[in-house]
This record gives sequence, C-alpha cells and structure tokens, in this order.
Amino acid sequence: MTEQVENLILEHLRHIRGRVDQLSEDMTTMKRRMSSLESQVAGLHGDNAIAHQRMDGIEARLDRIERRLDLREPA
Repeated sequence: MTEQVENLILEHLRHIRGRVDQLSEDMTTMKRRMSSLESQVAGLHGDNAIAHQRMDGIEARLDRIERRLDLREPA
C-alpha cells in the first residue's frame, strides 16, 4: 500500500513539474513578446515627436508668411 501511495505522489509531482516547466516556457515567450511591444511603442513615441517637430516648423513658417503679407488680424 505504501508503494502505491509513493507512486501516486511521484506521479502527481511529475505532473506538477511538467506544468511548471510549461508555464516557465510560456512566461519566457510572453517576456519576449512584451519586449517587442515596448520597442514598438518607443518607436511610435519617437515618430510622434518627429511629427510634432515638423508641425511646429510649419506653424513657424506660416506665421512668418502671414506677418510678411500682413494677413494677421489685430489682436
């Protein structure tokens, strides 16, 4: 009877170990995917900053054109 209990315990432990190993692999995969997403988001922030910089330049040019052509309304 004790041998059957030991075998049952070992069987359960092997199953638990297999699940833990699978969870560990899944976690590694999720970490890689999260790192990839973080890199992509960082790239988007950089692209957004460049777009804002370009819009600021266009706005400055438009202000200069309006001022030269005297198209501004009095404040």
